Amino acid sequence: MALDAPREGEVLVRMVASGICHTDLHFRGILPPEGGPYVFGHEGAGVVEETGPGVNGIRPGDKVVLSYGHCGTCAQCAAGRPAYCLAFARLNLPGPRTDGTYTLHRASDGSPVAGTFFGQSSFATHVLAPAACAVVVERDTDLVAAAPLGCGVQTGAGAVLNVLRPAPGSTFVVYGVGAVGCAAVMAARAVGVATVVAVDPVPARRDTALRLGADVALDPAAVAVVEAVRDLTGGGPTHALDTSGIPSAITDAALSLGRTGALALVGLGAANLNLDVQDLVRNGKTVRGCIEGDATPREFIPHLLRLHAEGLLPLQDIITAYAFQDIAVAVDDVVAGNAIKPVLTF
Repeated sequence: MALDAPREGEVLVRMVASGICHTDLHFRGILPPEGGPYVFGHEGAGVVEETGPGVNGIRPGDKVVLSYGHCGTCAQCAAGRPAYCLAFARLNLPGPRTDGTYTLHRASDGSPVAGTFFGQSSFATHVLAPAACAVVVERDTDLVAAAPLGCGVQTGAGAVLNVLRPAPGSTFVVYGVGAVGCAAVMAARAVGVATVVAVDPVPARRDTALRLGADVALDPAAVAVVEAVRDLTGGGPTHALDTSGIPSAITDAALSLGRTGALALVGLGAANLNLDVQDLVRNGKTVRGCIEGDATPREFIPHLLRLHAEGLLPLQDIITAYAFQDIAVAVDDVVAGNAIKPVLTF
């Protein structure tokens, strides 16, 4: 595989670690074969080797965490909401640069390879990324722990800290405690939520959520979820998060909310679901979507690293490291529920 030299506004990064996210697996399953081959990976962390013209604030030798692409100039970006960039799909789906050129090519014949997934395609030893995707971190940062901050941890923790914003003493329920849900549990505990409930069908995930600070972990196959959640939270939680994208889970999450409760949705699932509109209106409930934790990565990733340093975001408790050549084993483990957050190391 051949990688271009950095052009205007780009940085060349040697990968040290890359998380595996369910989004990688989701897009691997839905993108058309004729558009490939594809290089996935979007939770990269590494060391800058070279910068292109016009790059400011990033130098060779800097450690960086890579996050999603955004244009920086549209109305959403200008308003401080880069996760809702009007060019988000164009900048984050695998394929060419915006000018139609490719960063990756087959070494054998020069044919293009669809890279730049979330601006990076980090399942590779080196990455060419827009400087806007790179967050410079301290030189002593553990990049294996930091890699998942670029998407999964940012999404779960951001949904709590930036979107739901529960006050101390609130009650919180998370549906699905993979990496995103576990990050949400940690964030809820970090801000003093009084009661945290996790709902997940996988026993190992429920056990992990309890170790991270959840008060109760429910198996949705073994209990009537709505009734159980209401009982545990004194009539319904003040805040809830769905990471599963499963329509029945979202329906349960909305029904179980207490009066004026808020539910955030981050899971990519079915396009349609059933919600009781009368229940939402009568009880003043809020249901809203959320991308990338509503986070501005250059502000939020350093904040998450500070929480980690203070012991409030124990990322080491959800990470399993794999050598890059064992990527197939790592994927199998996350699909089977044997790993919460696999991180590939180079």
